[in-house]
Amino acid sequence: MTSLLTFPKGGVHPPAAKGLTSHLAIETMPVPDELEIILGQHIGAPCTPTVNAKDEVKEGDVIGEVTKGLGVPLHAPIAGTIKGMGQSAHPMRVTAPSIILQTNKEISAPRYTPKDWHSQTKDELLKRIHGAGIIGIGGAGFPAHVKLNPPKDNPVDTLILNGAECEPYITADHRQMLEQSHEIVEGAKIILKTLGITNCHIGIEDNKPDAIAAMTAAAGSTPDARITVTPLQVKYPQGSEKQLIQSITGRKVPAGALPSAVGVVVHNVSTTKAIYDAVALGKPLYEKVLTISGQAINRPANLRVKVGTKVKDIVEYLGGVKPSLAKIVMGGPMMGFAVSTLDLPVTKTTSSVLFLTEEEIDTRPHSQCIRCGWCLEACPMGIEAKEIAIHVEAGRPQDTAQFGVFDCFECGCCSYVCPAKRPLVQFIRLAKMKAKR
Repeated sequence: MTSLLTFPKGGVHPPAAKGLTSHLAIETMPVPDELEIILGQHIGAPCTPTVNAKDEVKEGDVIGEVTKGLGVPLHAPIAGTIKGMGQSAHPMRVTAPSIILQTNKEISAPRYTPKDWHSQTKDELLKRIHGAGIIGIGGAGFPAHVKLNPPKDNPVDTLILNGAECEPYITADHRQMLEQSHEIVEGAKIILKTLGITNCHIGIEDNKPDAIAAMTAAAGSTPDARITVTPLQVKYPQGSEKQLIQSITGRKVPAGALPSAVGVVVHNVSTTKAIYDAVALGKPLYEKVLTISGQAINRPANLRVKVGTKVKDIVEYLGGVKPSLAKIVMGGPMMGFAVSTLDLPVTKTTSSVLFLTEEEIDTRPHSQCIRCGWCLEACPMGIEAKEIAIHVEAGRPQDTAQFGVFDCFECGCCSYVCPAKRPLVQFIRLAKMKAKR
């Protein structure tokens, strides 16, 4: 029997907890009366508003542009009236500038119908992807058109679609692979044409056999591309970009380098669906499929919502929360952020919101490092998290580069295995911030 592919070092096996929503089809949430659309939704410069208070906008209109530096435009998720500019709650920055849109549900949404894209040139495809505001919606928010135009001195020969979805609880990508597999495969073909290559792997963890089957059937066989579905071992963080590349190709991305350095471009399956929408339908990115889960939400769901929808509107739609609610996490339980307000708006990179009970979280206080070394063993990058934390506590964050602090992508494996329950990821974030000053 052939063993499933995985990355060679570290990783953990947290409880999957995906059963709450993995069987739930994507449903579209009714549009709330008001949206808060954050201007900075991607890596790079935040958008500058191109609208003013009291302006009327239609669904898909550009409402923000990036005129300098890295970025993509922002679009109105629905028709309505610009109420004004504001400051919205943000899970990492406390607050962020935003556009407040009073929605008008009386105006019909535009109809998008598939058009043939095969005759378009690479430059035309990139222009459409940029113009539709496509970013990596699986996590980091890197503008897709930049990733699809790698440096000429790094020739790319392989596209990898990330369908691993290794974070516990989250099933939004899983459902999209089941329900929109053909659109994802068509999106892969668009990306392959843009890159000028023919080889594509779709990496999916083996705990999603129905998604593996659906994507395999959709991929079929095409004369102009080789699209292969690659089942992967269930091990967190299998969906991390560098770990995914090493699992499937055996290539190791050097520290500080991009995947194109080893001839690979990686896109999330949801981003690939958005690229299909942008190119084949002409539809900008202003909706998001996300998982709402945890034992403390009355009705778990996989929801398609407008970007800018506030969490409190989602909670109301799903029947509220239970008295047992102990913690709210925006994102997955391994890499997400605990939040204290329901006023947070959904952005293009929001993957889930979790409503967790005491039984689903660990509230024990942390203690001193016992130097067991489990964090080093669990880290897929071989980073010495315990040493970084000890140096931060000693007021020496500037000395942590020697332990690999800048190679850390904050997957949380170290904190998960630490028997002293030390907040190692938080120490590492602090070390990065202070070491850069």
